[in-house]
Amino acid sequence: MNANQYAKEIGMMELERLIETREKVSTKEFPVSDKELLQRFEKLYTGAVNDALREACLLEQAIPGRIKPLREYTTIAGFAFTVKSAPNVKITGEMEFRTQMLDEMAEDHFVIWDTSRDDKATLWGGVMTATAKRKKVKAACIDGGIRDTHQILKAEFPIFYEYRISNGSLGRCLITHYQIPIKIGDVDIKPGDVIVGDIDGIVVVPRDIAYDILIRAEQFLVNENKIFDWVHQGDTIHEITQKGGYF
Repeated sequence: MNANQYAKEIGMMELERLIETREKVSTKEFPVSDKELLQRFEKLYTGAVNDALREACLLEQAIPGRIKPLREYTTIAGFAFTVKSAPNVKITGEMEFRTQMLDEMAEDHFVIWDTSRDDKATLWGGVMTATAKRKKVKAACIDGGIRDTHQILKAEFPIFYEYRISNGSLGRCLITHYQIPIKIGDVDIKPGDVIVGDIDGIVVVPRDIAYDILIRAEQFLVNENKIFDWVHQGDTIHEITQKGGYF
């Protein structure tokens, strides 16, 4: 093998590794049922989950703060159903592709929508909300606009979004993909990852480590409850620190 062939082979190996890292979607099963996993995450809050991720050296798992909850939600957890769209004048085929996408949304999905930073259109409204709720989708996170807010509020469907505007999506943007790896801010999100949201925003937990992160976050919650007890009983900061507390 000459030098050029060797370099080409090494380059292909590196490309394959990059593709594996960026595009592989985990199907890992958990030691508990999917339902139990989500229910236990919903007993936590995003701060505890984020701290557990930080301990695992994952510092970029929070969806950007520009995306905010419509209401002051308690914790919601679901499995990522990813959607990708972009500003586009094309209309042909849009409704058919959207119908296909909606057909594949299912119970316990948490829709995560990468709009390619669209700042003109709304990607979620009243009809989408009614459809998602009927299919028992847990929530939706839109990196962009929503409308029909009164209908969303009435439906009591949890949604996280950036802005509100009356512009519809048809003729302004195009759904190009769904259930593929996407990126919002600095966060990589893959179908099946665990999405945890509350009043403080959204945290993405990679599926491969979701159970380990759950266990550690539950431990954080136990520890914090002990610290609150020490504070309420009047222990000094020094005493609390000596007992393993933190602030």
